[in-house]
Amino acid sequence: MSTARPQTYVLRGVRPYGTDPVDVVLADGVIAALGAPGTVEVPDGAHEIHGGGSGSGDGAEHVLLPGLVDLHTHLREPGREDAETVFSGTRAAAAGGFTAVHAMANTTPTQDTAGVVEQVYRLGQEAGWVDVHPVGAVTVGLGGEKLAELGAMADSAACVRVFSDDGKCVHDPVLMRRALEYVKAFDGVVAQHAQEPRLTEGAQMNEGVVSAQIGLTGWPAVAEESIIARDVLLAEHVGSRLHVCHLSTAGSVEIIRWAKGRGINVTAEVTPHHLVLTDELARDYDPVFKVNPPLRTAKDVEAVREGLADGTIDIVATDHAPHPVEDKDCEWASAAFGMTGLETALSVVQQTMVDTGRLTWADVARVLSENPARIGRIGATQGRPIAVGEPANLVLVDPAATRAVDGRSQATASDNTPFQGMELPGRVVATFLRGRATVLDGAPVDGAPLGGALEGATR
Repeated sequence: MSTARPQTYVLRGVRPYGTDPVDVVLADGVIAALGAPGTVEVPDGAHEIHGGGSGSGDGAEHVLLPGLVDLHTHLREPGREDAETVFSGTRAAAAGGFTAVHAMANTTPTQDTAGVVEQVYRLGQEAGWVDVHPVGAVTVGLGGEKLAELGAMADSAACVRVFSDDGKCVHDPVLMRRALEYVKAFDGVVAQHAQEPRLTEGAQMNEGVVSAQIGLTGWPAVAEESIIARDVLLAEHVGSRLHVCHLSTAGSVEIIRWAKGRGINVTAEVTPHHLVLTDELARDYDPVFKVNPPLRTAKDVEAVREGLADGTIDIVATDHAPHPVEDKDCEWASAAFGMTGLETALSVVQQTMVDTGRLTWADVARVLSENPARIGRIGATQGRPIAVGEPANLVLVDPAATRAVDGRSQATASDNTPFQGMELPGRVVATFLRGRATVLDGAPVDGAPLGGALEGATR
């Protein structure tokens, strides 16, 4: 791996968190200077990027945010390189403005040992697009019967702090309690895929009017809500941290709101697709809209938006789930669950939350960078303030731009995006990982020198 020093960049007239324009100098991997336009000293040979967007042309359109952090990414490698690799998935992440991702454990072999999580961690280092933090499985082989090597994964080079059987629920309450107790020793967190299996046997989509009308087996909201209710009480009982993956129903929002009001140490995420898409899209039986948990009703969409706006829901996480064509281009019942999301997440959040006035750009930094980094215990290097001396993990966004989504032209190896052909606002102009440009002018910088090994992942 190359350890070449990052180049020096000056970002002219950009708006940190959407505030007044400033000039920002990135040098030696950190934010070296920041001040009013024309007041900062620019090193010789610095590469200049101007902050004028495609909107009013006032020279201060581009918004500068801390690099985005995804707590829920499926990179598929090892085992399903036909769907995605660590290289292609992290290249897509950089294109979407991310500088760190947490790679979920449902690979083949499962990320349930120190050896496998270290393999994924090293692949992320070699790729160099973003920092890759493997998520460890809670149970051996995601089988739900025996705890995996939680302590060994925590002590490994990957410094695992997030554990999840995502794709499957840790449905045994005794096993879930033991996992919550175990991770306390190293300040870990169990990220639960809330799905009561007995209530979702054969389920294909949200249980409701649409499922009844089109004849698909329903997936009741209570299957999610009952597990969340159980687990927040278990977390309270043992005094541990719980994170709820891809919350999708109005009832789930209310349970999390109640638990936080009670002082329980619980956090929750919502996906971009659950912020905007509904079960009405299943009427055409297009498997691109088949996802776990399923798309819910318009009432649920409104509830999760409200929960994100008022802080009940802590973060947006993509649940990026790439699949090869043959796993999606088939009849609904045979199709795989899941959607891609790394390259559209920021645009969906802008459309549903910023452009509607529910979140500011500072709030976007909180839900897409600061809080995910804090929950994943990587806040020493990611999700940092935009300030002199801080690591130059940043994303520059043109919120006035618009684009039509084309899954075939995205950086991910799979094209199963539910937003195909949709017009979305916002464009990632540049992404910087420790001062090294991974994306410039909206395109990944192929062949860019790597920025050296990741250090201080969880400290």
